[in-house]
Amino acid sequence: MDRLLSMELFVAVVELGSLTAAAEAHRLSQPMVGKHLSALEARLGGKLLVRTTRRQQLTELGQHYYQRCRAILRELQAAEDAAALLRQQPRGVLRVNASITFGTLRLAPLLAEFMARYPEVGVELELSDQLVDLVADGYDAVFRIGHLADSGMVARRLRPYRMMIAASPAYLARRGEPMTPADLAGHDCLGFSRWQRDDGWDALARLHGVEIPSSRIQCNQGQALRQLALAGAGLALQAETLLMEDVAAGRLVSLLEGYLPPPKPMHLIYPADRQPLPKLRVFVDFIVEKLGGL
Repeated sequence: MDRLLSMELFVAVVELGSLTAAAEAHRLSQPMVGKHLSALEARLGGKLLVRTTRRQQLTELGQHYYQRCRAILRELQAAEDAAALLRQQPRGVLRVNASITFGTLRLAPLLAEFMARYPEVGVELELSDQLVDLVADGYDAVFRIGHLADSGMVARRLRPYRMMIAASPAYLARRGEPMTPADLAGHDCLGFSRWQRDDGWDALARLHGVEIPSSRIQCNQGQALRQLALAGAGLALQAETLLMEDVAAGRLVSLLEGYLPPPKPMHLIYPADRQPLPKLRVFVDFIVEKLGGL
């Protein structure tokens, strides 16, 4: 038998004073309530109630079991009430994952606005350039750059992730400005060690059929490559988000704008659920509002 229902019926019998009253309250027959009590007593190995034609009384075992059942049922009700509240309005903590550059420069500033708009929602933001498993790693939502494999997740398309090539005015004064991809053979093209084989300088070289020599500098962090470019060490091929402020301020110069690799698709992915929690629903809507579109 359903042990939880049996516990509920036992508490009802004690508090309402009879099997008949408990049966009426739960819309069950009196014999069915009796079967549930008998099942509990058989499981516990002793009597819970001593019943006569006029009254019922808890045994010592019944008194202890009644108190524990009441506590368990109160906790269950509290859990259900909390779950219902989560379904009614945005609240709770969202676990979100994004790449380091995008998460630092683009997403983090937006989260301040998001949390101001939804004061009962918190965000646990984890930044990594490693591919994470949304379900296994316990994330509510993940920002993913590049083409998606079929994972059964919901994927909301965001604005594409664009790249930019830039160098400092001092470097260009010393080495000259490349006008075509072929000119890159005579330049220091700063290397990003986290690129896959079809990314970065390799992608640009294949796209235009040119040779681009390996850089003397390899780094796994875009911000460090930006600093190297600012210091005049060479050309940086990095996310537009990372370099555009320096270009606008004149600290870096944008190069080869007509020869860049195509922008990468970008998505916000999250588990399929016909009724997602409000905290996730409003987060997705907010991100699409701020970063959606082509």
